Amino acid sequence: MKVSKLQLPVLITAGALMASGCSNMTPGENAGVFGTVAGAATGIALGASGVPGYITVPVAIGAGALAGTAAYVIAKHQASEEQKKIAQARAELYYKRLDAEQKETLQKKKVRYIAVDTKKDSKTQGQKAVMIYDTKSQQIVGNDVYDVKESPKVGQTTKLDNYTAQYVGSGS
Repeated sequence: MKVSKLQLPVLITAGALMASGCSNMTPGENAGVFGTVAGAATGIALGASGVPGYITVPVAIGAGALAGTAAYVIAKHQASEEQKKIAQARAELYYKRLDAEQKETLQKKKVRYIAVDTKKDSKTQGQKAVMIYDTKSQQIVGNDVYDVKESPKVGQTTKLDNYTAQYVGSGS
């Protein structure tokens, strides 16, 4: 493969990664960044493996659109003390109720983070307000509440910032 063919995708990916470091981006900006990164990564991987362009291009566009759509439905803001306490209590209750087999299944699936509902407040823009809980440290991660425009299904894996978390609802 010629190096010149990789220059544009690499530049796009590098630019998108630099922009993704901004935590105060709007949902639309997030959609653009994540869509671009996903599309470029998919296109690079397929192109480098010798897949013809007539297959690579539509698949890369589809991957970008899918990632962009998923990122667009999420916004975030700082959590109140009450939201942190509620999320922590719900996550602890959920995790405590899991039996050994269920905990082992989470470990096998490499699920370290769970997304748990917290109280909506005046800043909440979506259907649900969720926070991330780290099952290893057994603490809420960070101070961010993620406003989910459409409620995920319980058990669904979702991407929130740099975390991939399994959604558990209110934990009950």
